[in-house]
Amino acid sequence: MSGRLKKRGLSEADRALWANYAAHVAPLRGRARPDVPPVIAADVTPPAPAKAQAAPPPPMRMQHAPVITVGTAPAGLDARRWAALRRGKLRPERTLDLHGQRAQEAHGAVRAFLAAALADGVRCVCVVTGKGDRVEGGVLRREFPHWLNAPDLRPLVLGAAHPHRAGSGAVHLLLRRPRA
Repeated sequence: MSGRLKKRGLSEADRALWANYAAHVAPLRGRARPDVPPVIAADVTPPAPAKAQAAPPPPMRMQHAPVITVGTAPAGLDARRWAALRRGKLRPERTLDLHGQRAQEAHGAVRAFLAAALADGVRCVCVVTGKGDRVEGGVLRREFPHWLNAPDLRPLVLGAAHPHRAGSGAVHLLLRRPRA
């Protein structure tokens, strides 16, 4: 293969279109209009009128928030605020104790608690899951990070940490500020 492309001439429809366009162009000042060869009109059918369509919805802004990991500094949070959350210096304004609840009940309670806290303008909350009585921890402690990363809760939470003073059975959550 030589790598060269063959030059193709214009089709009759393309020539007719160009001639129609060039006929309406004004020449530059001081120059005469060039002679345009006569074009044989091709059987060009006008395009069908566009059907009335509903306006497309505005593009959705996809928010790909990073996964929340308890004890890992989130992106977008300054080091001083993260250190205060991690060390327990940010005092929670509300606390939710999940001791004695089943996983399904606890999940609903966490969702309602975080929604109410955000609606009231609360910035830091504490959720007590308990340590559990097994080596790998309790069911609530294991499931809690998954609940935080659910699509309905992920946009509400900025970061999560086990504060030193409360041990690993409690998690402090820093909630996002609502956008006006």
